[in-house]
Amino acid sequence: MTTSPRTFEDLVAEAASVSVDGWDFSWLDGRASEQRPSWGYQRLMAERLATAHAALDIQTGGGEVLAGAGKLPPVMAATESWPPNLAKATRLLHPRGVVVVADEDAPPLPFADAAFDLVTSRHPVHTHWAQIARVLETDGTYLSQQVGPRSVAEVTEFFLGPQDPVALASRHPDRARREADDAGLDVVDLRYEQLRTEFHDVGAMIYFLRKVIWIVPGFTVDRYRDRLRDLHEKIQAEGPFLATTTRYLIEARKR
Repeated sequence: MTTSPRTFEDLVAEAASVSVDGWDFSWLDGRASEQRPSWGYQRLMAERLATAHAALDIQTGGGEVLAGAGKLPPVMAATESWPPNLAKATRLLHPRGVVVVADEDAPPLPFADAAFDLVTSRHPVHTHWAQIARVLETDGTYLSQQVGPRSVAEVTEFFLGPQDPVALASRHPDRARREADDAGLDVVDLRYEQLRTEFHDVGAMIYFLRKVIWIVPGFTVDRYRDRLRDLHEKIQAEGPFLATTTRYLIEARKR
């Protein structure tokens, strides 16, 4: 017995109603895929945390990445701005002794100068280099995996049309190196990779855009229903929607 393909309306209804709290993408298993960078950020982060004395994880999301570290330092703090993620991170990290602080993604960081020997962040929306340098002690380390230039630009342009190439390229690792240096940080490691991303159904795309809200700002199913139907028909006719994800790893030490 064969199963009929799921209809556009079924896929939309399911993806529009599922929770997008936290930073766990397991709902997309089998429906979308993204190559992972070769350096293994969570492993590197865990290694640094295991030898740190006081650490800060900026924009921790739902706390899932930080919670995956085997050993945390004696002093461990995390910041998050979005209330649903803040609540999830608090539930997940408090039992491990992590202080979770509600903080908008804007300077200043709510910590004293030279408070940490390690600061980490995975996919921060903005990197406030001067603030990171301020809260790091001398020889302290900042470790971050960041979204690179033109990441999934194919998705943005499918829904919004051609975009300013300068704006799409603004998250370039060379710019991060310059800004880190200007803030008093020496970059000791900088790696960049382009990775293949596939969306196998329109529901996967809806979930992704509801969760990663800066890809198509102001996205709602109702606003983009016609374009979503175009995407559904494109996937049905041609196979998965392909995009290129870009990531870079940066590690810097305070002079």
